[in-house]
Amino acid sequence: MDTLHSNLSLDALFPQKPWVRFTPGLSHCPRCHHASRVRKTHIREVVTLCIGHFRAHETQGCCPHCADRPVFVAEELHQLVPPGTRYGYDVMVHVGKALFLCCRNSKEIQHELGEKNMTISLREIDYLGRRFIVYLALVHEQSHEKLKQYMGSQGGYILHLDGTCESDSPHLMSTLDGRSKIVLDNIKIPTENACQLIPFLRNIQRAYGNPMALVHDMGTAILHAVGEVFPTIPDYICHFHFLRDLGNDLFGHDYSTLRRHLKTHRIRSQLRKMAKGLKKVIEKDADTRQCLHRYLNSKQPHKPETPLQPSVSAYLIINWILEAKNESHGFGFPFDRPHLDFYRRLQEAYPKLKALKQKMTAAASLMPLTPISKTLADKALSSTVLRMLDKIGIFDQLRETMRIAQPDSRAGLNDEGDDNITTIQARLTRFRHSEEIKELATTTTAYRKMVIQIDKYWDKLFADPIEVATPTGPVRVQPQRTNNILEQFFRYLKRKGRKRSGDQTLTKTLKTMLSQTPLVKNLDNPQYMKIILNGQESLAAQFALIDIVEVRKLFAQTQEGTQKYPKGMAKVFKIPHLPSQLVETLPEKVAFP
Repeated sequence: MDTLHSNLSLDALFPQKPWVRFTPGLSHCPRCHHASRVRKTHIREVVTLCIGHFRAHETQGCCPHCADRPVFVAEELHQLVPPGTRYGYDVMVHVGKALFLCCRNSKEIQHELGEKNMTISLREIDYLGRRFIVYLALVHEQSHEKLKQYMGSQGGYILHLDGTCESDSPHLMSTLDGRSKIVLDNIKIPTENACQLIPFLRNIQRAYGNPMALVHDMGTAILHAVGEVFPTIPDYICHFHFLRDLGNDLFGHDYSTLRRHLKTHRIRSQLRKMAKGLKKVIEKDADTRQCLHRYLNSKQPHKPETPLQPSVSAYLIINWILEAKNESHGFGFPFDRPHLDFYRRLQEAYPKLKALKQKMTAAASLMPLTPISKTLADKALSSTVLRMLDKIGIFDQLRETMRIAQPDSRAGLNDEGDDNITTIQARLTRFRHSEEIKELATTTTAYRKMVIQIDKYWDKLFADPIEVATPTGPVRVQPQRTNNILEQFFRYLKRKGRKRSGDQTLTKTLKTMLSQTPLVKNLDNPQYMKIILNGQESLAAQFALIDIVEVRKLFAQTQEGTQKYPKGMAKVFKIPHLPSQLVETLPEKVAFP
């Protein structure tokens, strides 16, 4: 095959757009070995990182002696750029990595490529990013067997399954191997339902075989789908999700009532108004301002060296109430209860604020305490709080028993808890059969439901080590007792998405993203990269080996899934008086479906 070479005479005529000629370099048809052939030339603009912007002349050979008249193309060109497109594989990989790994937005990528003398539109960058995901999905699919062999060499894989969504976005369901940390497959579904999860799990089963074990949350659809596809595989539920669901059932309704009562009293807005007024008073007086700064700069703020002025103390206490969420530890409800913490801080601070107000002069009018007293005097609110505190006491006992999401943990949502499953099982057995829990379960519905939940999922809570055979000998594997590995993965995706888009909510992103986008996380895994490259030097070289027909087929399928309206419908929205025009075109008699 001829080597890539430039046509020097054309380069001289068009110095801004160099011409590069590509030929098949075949002297005979590889099928019939006839020397005669018909040639035709294609000209197109091409942009690659390795060459830059040039005009490619591709001479294609066609054998007239073969029945199907095969066309022989220039392999060099097709190793640089996909058929029928302008931008090369290396540009597509550069854009894909910049978007999904480096979290750059389209404008930043456009500016970066502009510095390399490449002109590209924002729409083209988005298009290349989507094509990158399609190519990556096809390479991943072609590597199923090698991935299966790799995980099999370690004794197998542990399938973690979970989903995420925001607002009214579709559910993004992902599966991940708990041992190699490789994302295995993904799917987008309108809602979490077993009808679509079962085919999804069967595809994973066909691609990678049966897992050693499964770990997931307590979703009804997931439990049903897993039981259908993997009926004999050890199946465990995440301890964190288990406790979270128990807490929601135990005092979730009371917590909603508490939040609703606090909102009705509008106590937070009243406190913010007080804090704002006191801040102005403090800033106007130099001595008061210095008193505040001296306290804030002290090494022991919990033990003031000198008494503070009443207005400064009141200002600090009111903001301390408002920032009650600082008592939370990052686990979310029911482990963190910021509204309850707010109410309890309000209770603790009210007597102190009354005493401070009596010592104030002009600033006393800025601190009306009637809204606080009315809130604390609300009997329905106080009874809700007392009922919650009793239930929280039992919940925290269970939390301590299972050693998960502890208040003294600094890991937040990354907390894996205590790994000693045997000890945890023994403690939970004592908790479940204690006289206190038995008595509560006989008198209170909420506690009875808690006990039923514990009994129902007992077998799925505790996993014994699994002994598996590996080339180096038998290995004992302990499945993780939380699904944190996928929770962390989803937080990673959302963090990257927010950084790239600048939006706090990812509803739009989850609606428009391709389902296999999470596969980009695997690109950080050296072993995964070695497997999918399969001896090639780069992703661009591996992408060049993929059949363009498969790419177009999968890309069309993904486009259908993300398009809100059928192709060509956008022009309809610009037509004035459309209803009248459509109705007037109807025949006199029409049968409506």
